[in-house]
Amino acid sequence: MAEPFDKVRLLIVDDDETYSDVLKGAFIQRGFDVEAAHDIEQATSLIISFQPEMAVVDLRLEQESGLHIIKQLKESDENTKVVMLTGYASIATAVEAVKLGAIQYITKPANVDEILTAFTQHDPNVDLQPAEHPLSVKRIQWEHMQKVLLECDGNISETARQLKMHRRTLQRMLAKRPVRE
Repeated sequence: MAEPFDKVRLLIVDDDETYSDVLKGAFIQRGFDVEAAHDIEQATSLIISFQPEMAVVDLRLEQESGLHIIKQLKESDENTKVVMLTGYASIATAVEAVKLGAIQYITKPANVDEILTAFTQHDPNVDLQPAEHPLSVKRIQWEHMQKVLLECDGNISETARQLKMHRRTLQRMLAKRPVRE
């Protein structure tokens, strides 16, 4: 029996390579055909060559806005379903994302099940409750360290300075496996 999403083309646009790699693997396990872009140029190229049916777009791509990607996706194919992700939620950007054609706007960190639910919800959910089990502090800390490390191009010393911690402490923390949730 084929998966319900077997070979549906999904584009992930997120400058956090670790997060997008995790999402990509999880979507592939569910039967999607997945490509990932980490900046606007990559996304623009993949919109043309990959022609996604669905897209998960981060609001903030380095110093640029993911809202441009929603516009490009809709101009390329108005039927492309788009879910906007952000760690910087605001009413103004949520409204703008929906105006441009996003079907949902959810905050990071969102897991694959939450994103898939967002793709299937077309009507607003007034009964929406906060997650029963938010991410643990250790998981959020690990993800933040990975994000800063990525921004510092893998430079442990610079990452430690940015995080205001000792380099060896950071190395020990990064050597551990990430907490699941």
